[in-house]
Amino acid sequence: MHFEILILGSNAALPAFDRNPTSQIVHHHDRLFLIDCGEGTQKRFNDFKVKRSRLEVIFISHLHGDHVFGLPGLINSFNLNGRTSRLLIFGPAGLRRFVETSMEISHAHINFEILIHEFDTEEPQLIYENEELSVHSFPLKHRVPTAGYRFEEKRKLRKFKAELISVYNIRHEDIPSIKQGKDYVTAGGEIISNQVLTEDPPLPRSYAFCSDTVYDTDLVPYIKGVDVLYHEATFMTELKVQARDRMHSTSAEAAEIASKAGVKKLLLGHFSSRYRDLSGLLEEARMIFPESYLALEGHYFQVGEN
Repeated sequence: MHFEILILGSNAALPAFDRNPTSQIVHHHDRLFLIDCGEGTQKRFNDFKVKRSRLEVIFISHLHGDHVFGLPGLINSFNLNGRTSRLLIFGPAGLRRFVETSMEISHAHINFEILIHEFDTEEPQLIYENEELSVHSFPLKHRVPTAGYRFEEKRKLRKFKAELISVYNIRHEDIPSIKQGKDYVTAGGEIISNQVLTEDPPLPRSYAFCSDTVYDTDLVPYIKGVDVLYHEATFMTELKVQARDRMHSTSAEAAEIASKAGVKKLLLGHFSSRYRDLSGLLEEARMIFPESYLALEGHYFQVGEN
């Protein structure tokens, strides 16, 4: 089952060096989710052959332009391409006004349903779920209300060993309860342990997205143990004071957060346009957290091992 991240945009504030502002796709099973929608996002859909018709939900971290200015254009393109399925959009207060005002003053007549869910970014909460996946928001510390997102698979049922049906004369109607962890009682009264009849399911995989944020250890509990963490890394350590003043993080600070949270892999992004060469940011992070990688546009990153 697919669970991967496609980076569409990785730069901070301005497009530069063929890098666009923040945007990425979360591909889980047969569903696509978009996180943030900076300028150039829909162009990246074309560049990387993303099937926009499969996009069901958009998550916006905050309302700074480099994370949301691509959204009105994307919505209008959906409409021009004949979209009929509804679109869910989650984000901070003010998102609805931004979208509706953009559509109104541009005289866009949208022919599909858009449901915008605004939530309190100061409170961690479950904001979306389907039968396979849940998405929780959590607070980030930035200059405006900002949320991170944790995508986590729901725990699957135990794997039933079908070859044991004939061995113990197991009734098919009893298989669902066995998958849920119950023992099986044969017609003769013998109790067959669930451990004999099943195998452990794959561990749920998880991905956390930390958009713009100052270095903040308070977010560690929300991202604890994820398979992949995306954390902004706008500056190198030499600009640590500037990072703090602008409520951003350095690559070394992102690595420290990854280490404290015990994550498996760190993706660095939101690069300042002062850096053409990103190798310095990566080197600083890897000195602290070796499993650090640059969130380069067009690159896919697998979440977990299923």
